[in-house]
Amino acid sequence: MVNQQTLQGNWNEIKGKLRNKWGQLTQDELQTFDGNVEQLVGLIQRKTGEARGKVEKFLEEVSSNGASKVANAAEGAREYAQQAAETIQETSRQAVEKVQQGYQETERLVRARPVESVAVVFGVGLFVGVVVGLCLRSR
Repeated sequence: MVNQQTLQGNWNEIKGKLRNKWGQLTQDELQTFDGNVEQLVGLIQRKTGEARGKVEKFLEEVSSNGASKVANAAEGAREYAQQAAETIQETSRQAVEKVQQGYQETERLVRARPVESVAVVFGVGLFVGVVVGLCLRSR
């Protein structure tokens, strides 16, 4: 037997399928569904003359399809999140490697040419100081 939670969880989809199968059901009648499965089955029986077993079987089928779609969507979301996490980890690892390579290259260059390195650092510091000073002065 179909349960209230399953019906309410997929109600919009199920409501459309009910209207497709039994056109005698009005939008207003289906809109008043409050989760009581027995009342819903009774309403469909009254309006359509369909046997209780057929109504229950149909509700079971449409609600299980909706639940499986939700489960499939959740699985797809999990897979996507896993792939995204793996991509982020790989990108982070590559970034760390690049930074380490840059640090090692800079260290090698400074060891090979210490005087030139100090001159470059001094020049860059002087340039940045002048730019900052001009920016502060213009305010």
